[in-house]
Amino acid sequence: MADVIKVATREAYGKALVELGENNDKVIVLDADLAAATKTGMFKKAFPDRFFDAGIAEANMIGVAAGLATTGYTVFASSFAMFAAGRAFEQIRNTIGYPHLNVKIGATHAGISVGEDGASHQCCEDIALMRTIPGMVVINPADDVEARAAVLAMADYEGPAYLRFGRLAVPRVNSLDYKFELGKGVQLCEGKDVTIVATGLMVGEALAAKEILGNEGIDARVINIHTIKPLDKDIILAAAKETGAIVTAEEHNIIGGLGSAVAEAVCEGCPVPVMRVGVEDTFGSSGPAVQMLKIYGLTAEHIVEKAKAAIAAK
Repeated sequence: MADVIKVATREAYGKALVELGENNDKVIVLDADLAAATKTGMFKKAFPDRFFDAGIAEANMIGVAAGLATTGYTVFASSFAMFAAGRAFEQIRNTIGYPHLNVKIGATHAGISVGEDGASHQCCEDIALMRTIPGMVVINPADDVEARAAVLAMADYEGPAYLRFGRLAVPRVNSLDYKFELGKGVQLCEGKDVTIVATGLMVGEALAAKEILGNEGIDARVINIHTIKPLDKDIILAAAKETGAIVTAEEHNIIGGLGSAVAEAVCEGCPVPVMRVGVEDTFGSSGPAVQMLKIYGLTAEHIVEKAKAAIAAK
């Protein structure tokens, strides 16, 4: 059996920016003194004249990005998710979201898997924050293949977007010929008993959960939701109707993220039991990334438990 390929989505982000820079001289990248960690340093090395370090001043960086966007540039502004979405929220809302400018926020080091950096840096609230901004696209890729494809697609999209990337190397779940479609969920596996709707690194865990459930005679469908806003309600409502139970899985607070978005859609369109796997409305703590995922219930085993509960609640 071939070895599983694991790559951090932030690595794919950096490489995709360089790819964009080679083909589009209107692409500019900004960073808030974290280029080595966010991987925008790759773009800086390749195109130093189109890279600007704003320093530890995220709010100002967003203002600069907005100004550049008004002059016709496609701007990628990067920092850790906690600082990009949290510290600069007002500027994102008022200077990018409100005028609907062509700025892409590349937020790395999202979620509990930041690990040893601890609760202050483990951002599990960013999807909820970005979902509330009118017109903001919110993307959370599952692996490096999807991350690259999403970045390239967003460069062609006119308007604000929030792209969420991770620090931890995660298994590749998509083939190299994968095609990204904004706002379209991807059904990875058929199933009739329950649907697992996952995003980000939890897609890999969802596939592992399907295998465990299959060994127990439970047939699970798996859907990858890379675009949390706009949400693909059609694929979710079809799954709700056909399987009668849904489990959501995300590396984010269960409040305001994918679970909330799916529950809203299901409640309005096809009410069925919805169980959520995610961070249970708590702050993180410091420790190895894989250990953090286990402690906070972000594993295939936890998805299995919720799937059984959702089936029982039919």
